[in-house]
Amino acid sequence: MKMLLGLLSLVFLLPSNASASGYTFLSHVAHDLHVPEHVITFGVLAVLITIFGFIYRLKVTNFDKSLVPDKGITFRNIVEAFGEFMFNLAKSTMGEKEAHKYFPVLAMIFLFIFLSNLTGLVPGFLPPTDNINTTLALGIFVFIYYNYQGIREMGIIGHLKHFAGPVWYLAPLVFVIEIISHAVRPVSLALRLRGNMFGDHLVLSIFSNLLPYIVPIVFMVLGLFVCFIQAFVFTLLTMVYISLATAHHDHDEAGAHH
Repeated sequence: MKMLLGLLSLVFLLPSNASASGYTFLSHVAHDLHVPEHVITFGVLAVLITIFGFIYRLKVTNFDKSLVPDKGITFRNIVEAFGEFMFNLAKSTMGEKEAHKYFPVLAMIFLFIFLSNLTGLVPGFLPPTDNINTTLALGIFVFIYYNYQGIREMGIIGHLKHFAGPVWYLAPLVFVIEIISHAVRPVSLALRLRGNMFGDHLVLSIFSNLLPYIVPIVFMVLGLFVCFIQAFVFTLLTMVYISLATAHHDHDEAGAHH
């Protein structure tokens, strides 16, 4: 038992010691390539997700076999459970039609963020979402994407009407407020995600150094929960933003009632 606790402590101490000393498994690669480590880690995750996608595709190539689920906990069952979870979440938030349309992007956003968060729990790695550049890039992507979909769905004029509100005589004031609100969204998404992941990683590192036995396990479990919640919140807000941008509102009719 003592040896087992010692091994667990070593595992939990590795991330904190690596952070304190500035060394991680990818730090030398980042130094040699003159590329930030969070970019390399994010790229590695992209490659892994692509490989997982090909593996899953090969497993469901046979139509007859793909109709019958595997027995037990398998790679295919995990992927399909994740897909079902994401689709049901999108369906309940956006509606079935929009869920079918935006599911691939939403699933990819969640998967990227969740796996990026999880790397902070792996000894010798730093999560890409611990860096403001990564989270800000994600926030800007979401901002561009939902505005693009809004323009594509409603047209430029129709999309701009969303910023004006339903009451015509308050439109100038509401328009300015909405523009500011939308401009802040990528920053708020970035700061929320980065702040929570940085804080979670810092807490785990501190307690791993102070109390190397047993206690880090508790914070590791809490860290896993935080990783999921932050990916969930980011994806849910993305769904809401897309849904609001692509919603059809009859502004003239609403203004007449007022």
